[in-house]
Amino acid sequence: MSENNENYINFDEYIRQGEPAKRERAEAWRVAIGLQAVDGLKTSAYLQATARRNIEGDITIDEAKALVNQYYIKKTVHDDGDADEEEADKVSANISKLLQTDSFTYSVAGLAAIHKAIFDGVFKHAGQFRNYDITKKEWVLRGDTVLYAHWEDLGMTIQYDLDQERQFSYKSLDKNKLVEHIARFVSSLWQIHPFGEGNTRTTAIFTIKYLRSLGFDVNNDLFERHSWYFRNALVRANYRNVAKGIEYEPLFLVRFFRNLLLGEENTLKNRYMMINPPEEWKMPDSEQVPDKHRTSTGQVQDKLHTENEDILSVLKAIGHQQMSIKEIMEALNLKGRDNFLNLYLNPAIAEGFVRRLYPDKPRHPRQKYLLTAKGIMLYNDIMKVGL
Repeated sequence: MSENNENYINFDEYIRQGEPAKRERAEAWRVAIGLQAVDGLKTSAYLQATARRNIEGDITIDEAKALVNQYYIKKTVHDDGDADEEEADKVSANISKLLQTDSFTYSVAGLAAIHKAIFDGVFKHAGQFRNYDITKKEWVLRGDTVLYAHWEDLGMTIQYDLDQERQFSYKSLDKNKLVEHIARFVSSLWQIHPFGEGNTRTTAIFTIKYLRSLGFDVNNDLFERHSWYFRNALVRANYRNVAKGIEYEPLFLVRFFRNLLLGEENTLKNRYMMINPPEEWKMPDSEQVPDKHRTSTGQVQDKLHTENEDILSVLKAIGHQQMSIKEIMEALNLKGRDNFLNLYLNPAIAEGFVRRLYPDKPRHPRQKYLLTAKGIMLYNDIMKVGL
């Protein structure tokens, strides 16, 4: 979709300036539309226009879905690529509805229900596990395939992964181990590939909703901007060829999740993931660890660490609560509002440890402040060591 098209949605504008309800709808559509790139699909101008109407609040998401379905029922002229566009439009509308609702069932049936909801009206086998084994030629593997689960073991394998994750405790993990564990869980679930088609889009939506259920404020736009990278990272995390000296490589997927959960800005480029890449596609040494993670002496530093004692005080005061400026100041026994804002709260926000409950309305009468995922992880760290 060209940015010059009058129907093109400027998601950033809605997310940056829109009302909370509009922002939430825009974020849902942004992810829904962006995920179509996983299978090389693009949405139509009609879908973009319909999505805009839903974002603006002119129609509900159910009305938007109905309009898209009717559009393809009534369409009389069909062009090359119409089938792909129809899939992209219907799936985008379905995903948007899923992301605009809070319901989530953590189970084998729940995973199948997500696939069914996403591909309703698109695949006859929506929500059904495959009854055959599959291989897929991957660009990053130079035509080789990941080994996916045997079709007769699908339900049992999914149940095992979900049970293992359910029993896992995040309580004692530092932020690095936490991110690595989540990446490993998502990678393992994707490798099962229980459906004939649509596994990556299903995994992405399951992941977003699962992370929300854990309390994470997920930066969902990464799934829109880097959906193809997300898929290739899953491929590399699950590919091993001992004869060729290639081991599983979770680095790329972990970097995606560090950006997603910690707000980091690791470089995400598909060409770095190709096995045996040409020289010009190899990851340069300068990007092995981003510059912003290095000190002036060249040593790697922890982006979640801060030497600012005032920021640490704010984190300890807020903890896992939502607090007003007055409540934070009282907890810190501070009197001067301007000094508090300039020395304590604003730096904590600027460094990504604290966020507003109503980010688009700083002067909202019920404004509260809470820790970001990054802030929560640092808070857990400092409480663990008793700082």
